[in-house]
Amino acid sequence: MTHTAIVEDTYPLTHRVSGFRLRVPDHTFDYHPGQHTTVRFDSGDERVVRPYTPTNLPGTDQLSLTVRRYDDGLASSYLHTKRPGDEVTLGELKGNLRLADTDRDVAFLSTGTGITPMLAMLRQYLREGTGEATFLFGERDESTLIHRETLNELAAQHAALDVTFTLSDPNWEWTGRAGYVQEHLESAVDDFEETDCYVCGVPEMVVDTKERLRELGVPDERIHSEGWEDGAVDES
Repeated sequence: MTHTAIVEDTYPLTHRVSGFRLRVPDHTFDYHPGQHTTVRFDSGDERVVRPYTPTNLPGTDQLSLTVRRYDDGLASSYLHTKRPGDEVTLGELKGNLRLADTDRDVAFLSTGTGITPMLAMLRQYLREGTGEATFLFGERDESTLIHRETLNELAAQHAALDVTFTLSDPNWEWTGRAGYVQEHLESAVDDFEETDCYVCGVPEMVVDTKERLRELGVPDERIHSEGWEDGAVDES
């Protein structure tokens, strides 16, 4: 099943990342926060299908997507040409990443646009969860931090949420944490054995982070990711 969505708004998040607010008239989206849709279009003789995860909650006729533009990326370049009033074809929402238990403490660990399912699940957890939430997000430098204002606002509104940013290549003015997400797990999470951990980012980051979580005592059943990343790293 596909939907024809209307671009309601586009807005810059960083110099290479933009947000897209899409609406499907007379439709109500029903999905688990963390699941992804697909953007579909033809490029020459090729049918292009790429996954993108909404950052908003279900229950409306709209999806909010966050898309990083790559110079050689067919889908990202295609989306970055879209303007309000244009149409985009979307696939059904699916995927393995979703909240397992809203009654447990949670840790969301992500880098880059891997933040998108985490932000959707965080919003669900802040509405339904009963425990503590940790959000650890990594980027290259301060100029590439996406959704920074949103996360800071959520942290200010919810005492149960702790948000930490870490940069792998910070400049001298940065006073926060430096390094990769997996290097800061011990200081960010209080009780690994009792916390559900959600991981999303480039495959190498996901694999490294999951391995480090296991070393810190997190049972496999409490480590959640899309699940395809191990194979992607093995093939590289």
